[in-house]
Amino acid sequence: MIAQLLHFTKKLVRLFTRPMKSDKGRGGVIVQPYRGYGSRKEAFVMGRVFRQPGTGKRWEEGGTTRDLVDVARRIIRRGVRDARIIMRLGDAKTIVTTDRDGYFYAHIDINHSLPTDRVWHTASLEVLSEKDAISTQTQVYIPPTNADLIVISDIDDTVMHTGVANKLKMLYRLFMEKAQRRTAFPGVAAFYRALYGGVEGNRKRPMLYVSRGPWCIYEMLDLFFNLNRIPVGPILFLREWGLRLSRPWPRKAEDHKSDVIRNMLSLYADLPFILIGDSGQRDPEVYTEIVKEHPERVLAIYIRKVDNDPKRDAAIERLAAEVSHTGCTLVLADSSLSMAEHAKAHGYISAEGLASVREEQ
Repeated sequence: MIAQLLHFTKKLVRLFTRPMKSDKGRGGVIVQPYRGYGSRKEAFVMGRVFRQPGTGKRWEEGGTTRDLVDVARRIIRRGVRDARIIMRLGDAKTIVTTDRDGYFYAHIDINHSLPTDRVWHTASLEVLSEKDAISTQTQVYIPPTNADLIVISDIDDTVMHTGVANKLKMLYRLFMEKAQRRTAFPGVAAFYRALYGGVEGNRKRPMLYVSRGPWCIYEMLDLFFNLNRIPVGPILFLREWGLRLSRPWPRKAEDHKSDVIRNMLSLYADLPFILIGDSGQRDPEVYTEIVKEHPERVLAIYIRKVDNDPKRDAAIERLAAEVSHTGCTLVLADSSLSMAEHAKAHGYISAEGLASVREEQ
C-alpha cells in the first residue's frame, strides 16, 4: 500500500507540474493554451497567460526536488492581465488581450486552404506585450470534409462517476486502479470510439466534451481521456471559476452547457448533432430546450440512467415525448450497450463498433 501511495503521489506531482516545464526553470511569462477547435472558415483557442518565478538554480531535470520546486512555482504564479497575444494558424493570424484573470479567447478567420490530409492543425501563440514571454504551440481540431455529425457529451456522471465533484475518487481511478477499471462506466470508451469512426470507421467526427469543472483540472481530465483511449484528444469545454464582486458565484452549469451547444450549432451549421448526458443533473431538460429551439438539428439524445427514481424516469419519458415530433429520439439507457444498440440500429455506428462495446462492457 505504501508503494502504491508513493507511485500515486509521484504521478500526481508530475501531472500538477506539467505546465511549468515549458520555461525550463527560467521563469517569466508563459502561455498555457488548451486544444482548439474550428471549421474550414474559423478557429477558436482558449488559454491563460501566467507570470511564474524561476527555479533560482539548476535542479536535476525530472528529479523529485525539481518537481517540488515546480509545485511551489505553480501555487504562487499569477495570471497576467491585459497581455497581448498573437495567434497564427497557417497564413491567418489574430491578436487578443487577456482578461483580469489572464484568460484569453482567440477567434481567427481562416481565409486560406488548410491541409485536408489531417484533422489536427498547429497554431502558434506569442505574447507581444511581455519581453520575457515564452512562445508556445497548440493543436486545433478542424473536422474532415466527410464529417457527417457532431457528438457533444457531458463528462460528470456520463463518462465517469462524479470525477469533478469528487476529485480524490478521480485521482484514485487515474493512478491506482487497474487500467480496465479506470473508465467509470463500462463500454463508454468503445462506444465513443464507435461514434468517432462512424459506420465506415474513419469519419473522425468532432467529439466535444463539456464539464462543470474549472479549467485548473484540464490536464487531469486530458490524462483520464488518453488513458482510456476516449477520442478525440479530447476537446474540453470547462468553466472559468474566477470569483468577482460582480459575479460572486460560478454561473449555473446548465447555462455553460447550453451556451456551448448553441455555439457549436452555429459553428457547424450544416451538420446534425448527437447529445449525451445523464439523468442525475438537468441534462435532459437542457437538451430538450435545445431541440425545441433547433428542431431537426439533433438526431438523438442519450441519457445515462444513474439513479433509481421512478419519478425522474417518468419526467424524462415525458421529455422524450415532447421532442419526438422533431425526429429526435431521447433514449434513457442504463448502459453504454443500450445506447450503442440504438446507435447501430439508426446507422450512427458500425456493427464492429457495437461488438466492441459489447465486448468492453
